[in-house]
Amino acid sequence: MKEYDLKQLLENNEFLNEKLNNFLTNNILIKQKIDINEISGHLLKAEHNLRFVQENLKLGFLDWSITGCYYACYHAALALILTKGYSSKNHLATLCVLIKEFYKKDLNHEDIEILSNLLDYQDVLFYVESKNKREDAAYSTNIKFSAQEVEQLRIKSNLFVAKIKAILEEN
Repeated sequence: MKEYDLKQLLENNEFLNEKLNNFLTNNILIKQKIDINEISGHLLKAEHNLRFVQENLKLGFLDWSITGCYYACYHAALALILTKGYSSKNHLATLCVLIKEFYKKDLNHEDIEILSNLLDYQDVLFYVESKNKREDAAYSTNIKFSAQEVEQLRIKSNLFVAKIKAILEEN
């Protein structure tokens, strides 16, 4: 996703709502009952992926570590959108719900301090960046990531998942 497209989603509610409506119409995004077991399952999968990343870093599989970082964040995001009654089959649809339902919403000053600006621009940008890196790692024939870069992504992924878990515990 280009930064321009992300900026459009963040700043243009009409554009965001149009995207969401298209996803709903095409059954890419589905309204469903909130399912605590499914939310827990996504969180367990996120934690599983974070352990996978840690082990693959030790083995030197940097491309798989990047892929694992993204999917850890993706499953955490799926858990979060499910709290609003959404199920998604698409990364962009998930991102749109995150923006619509959580970006700069319902948070007072104290919430912002506690949750470190949940899904502020940097968090949303990180989610998109991790998806782009995952695509590079999964589909490129080059191995072009340094261990330091992957370790930074691993730390950010852990923080992202922890932030979502904190939100879920608050609700």
